[in-house]
Amino acid sequence: QVQLVESGGGLVQPGGSLRLSCAASVGTFRYAMAWYRQPPGKERELVARITMDGTQTYGDAVKGRFTISRDNAKRALYLQMNSLNPEDTAVYYCNIEHLRGNYWGQGTQVTVSS
Repeated sequence: QVQLVESGGGLVQPGGSLRLSCAASVGTFRYAMAWYRQPPGKERELVARITMDGTQTYGDAVKGRFTISRDNAKRALYLQMNSLNPEDTAVYYCNIEHLRGNYWGQGTQVTVSS
């Protein structure tokens, strides 16, 4: 069983920053991992993805503001989010493209509001 647990969400003012973390129950170094988000009333969308060799891909809406990183020794995935705006409000999900299948965390709420 592959488990992912996100943390670090919360309420932040426009222009602020947050750092999300994802802890995996299995080794991560062989697999691509990603952050997705689902805004209220919308479909889930890719935020950022990082491959096993560190290649990063970002959604157009977050390029230049968000940074994805990983620490395989800690089985962890991170998302540094800067210059947040209300359109970033969503539930953020951690994902791993594991050999056994695609797994998701339970999500963490990020709300950007003054």
